Amino acid sequence: MSDQLWFDDLKVGDRWQSPSHTMNDAHFAFFKGLTGDNHPLHYDVEYAKKTPFGAPLAHGLLVMGMTAVGASPLAHRLHESMIAFLEQGCRFMKPVVIGDTLYPEHEVIELVPKGERGILRLAARISNQRGEVVLDGFHVYLVRRRPGAR
Repeated sequence: MSDQLWFDDLKVGDRWQSPSHTMNDAHFAFFKGLTGDNHPLHYDVEYAKKTPFGAPLAHGLLVMGMTAVGASPLAHRLHESMIAFLEQGCRFMKPVVIGDTLYPEHEVIELVPKGERGILRLAARISNQRGEVVLDGFHVYLVRRRPGAR
């Protein structure tokens, strides 16, 4: 039996948890180098101490990047059926600082058949080591239906 999933195999409520990540200086430095974003809120400990957060914060886009389906157990299961990543969005619910461990999760929340394809909408959530949701978002994908199905 194949691990491959097609649009027709998915059900609202299906969930996948990704490996956890404990945020560290290297994550922050890599993101800074990649994007050029050097706001002191993310890197300057003394500056950040004077903010309501008291410590440097992870970039929102860095945290959102932790929801990448390509880094999840779902990635290899959609290998043949994935057509396109169409849309994403999120809300940042709690701050993320160095030392926080993040637990990404995806859940099928909507399936819309479109001929030989379908629109797959996933909730994309991240919780921290205290069980607090730090990111609440969504992804939308165009996925092939099982060959011969309609």
